[in-house]
Amino acid sequence: MSEQETTFKVPDVSCDHCKATIESAVGAMAGVQSVEVDVASKSVTVVGGDPDAVRSTLTSAGYPAAS
Repeated sequence: MSEQETTFKVPDVSCDHCKATIESAVGAMAGVQSVEVDVASKSVTVVGGDPDAVRSTLTSAGYPAAS
């Protein structure tokens, strides 16, 4: 069974530090298989995990996803 892939637009992503912070926070979540942050497109793609929980974790890390 393949895990769900969800992409979030995160307007506040602007550098490699942002990328590292998001990868660390979201990557530590239960059920998350992978996290890919694209600084240029300001997007975060997550495989696995609960999308609502990921959105909450992004906000807690200081990078709220756009609605």
